[in-house]
Amino acid sequence: MPLPAYPGAGPADFGAGLCAAFLQALPVTGVAVSAFPGRIPETSIWATDAISARIDELQFDLGEGPRWEAARTRQPVALPDVRQAAHAAWPVFAKALQELDVAALFVFPLVLGTMDIGVIELYSTTPGALGRADHSAALRLADAAAWKLLRHLLTADSGGEPSSRRDESPLSRREVHQATGMVLAQAGVSATDALLLLRARAYSQGRSVRDVAQEVVNRTMDFSPAPGDEGTAGVK
Repeated sequence: MPLPAYPGAGPADFGAGLCAAFLQALPVTGVAVSAFPGRIPETSIWATDAISARIDELQFDLGEGPRWEAARTRQPVALPDVRQAAHAAWPVFAKALQELDVAALFVFPLVLGTMDIGVIELYSTTPGALGRADHSAALRLADAAAWKLLRHLLTADSGGEPSSRRDESPLSRREVHQATGMVLAQAGVSATDALLLLRARAYSQGRSVRDVAQEVVNRTMDFSPAPGDEGTAGVK
C-alpha cells in the first residue's frame, strides 16, 4: 500500500500527500500528521480539515491527550467512542473534544527502530472501532509514513529544501519554538519549563499557544521576572 510520492515537494504538498493515503484507505473523516524532528519539541506537518487541525492544536496547547500517550508508549491509542469513555488521563482535552464533531479518535505513532518520528491522528464523525483489516492497513501505512517523513526531515535539515518552504505549512509551529527559546532566556528556565509557561499563559487566557507565542516573538509579552521577584516569570 504505497504512499503518494511528492519529489521536491514542500511541507504543504508533502503533508497533503501523506494524509491522503490514510483518507483513501481507511474509514475516517480527517487526518493530521505531526513530526518530532529532535531539535525542536514537535511540529505539525499537515491536517486535512479544520477539525483535524484543532484536535492536534488542542493536545499541543494542553500538553495532554492520546497523541502524547502514543508517543510515550510507542503503541497505537484507540478511542472508538470518545463521548462514552471517562478519559481520566486527559480530562481537559476530553472536555474540549466534546465541542467538536468527533466521535472516534485513533492515534498511531510513527517509529523506526529506536527513533520516534512523529504521530498520525485519525478521527471519525461516527463512533466505532477500526476493524482488524483496517487496523492492519493503518499500521502498514504508519510504517511507510515514518520512512517518508524521516526522509523529508533529513532532506530539509541537510539544506535540500529552502527555509521558506520548510515553514510554508499553515500548521508550522516555528513561532512557538522561537518563543520557547526567548522565554527560556527571559525566565532562566529549561526549554521544557519555557514551553510549560507558554501553555499556562495560553490556558489562563483562553487562547492558543500559537497566539501567545506570537506576542512573545513580537516582544509585546515578556516572561522576565519582575524586579525584586527573581524566580517568578512575570509579563511586562
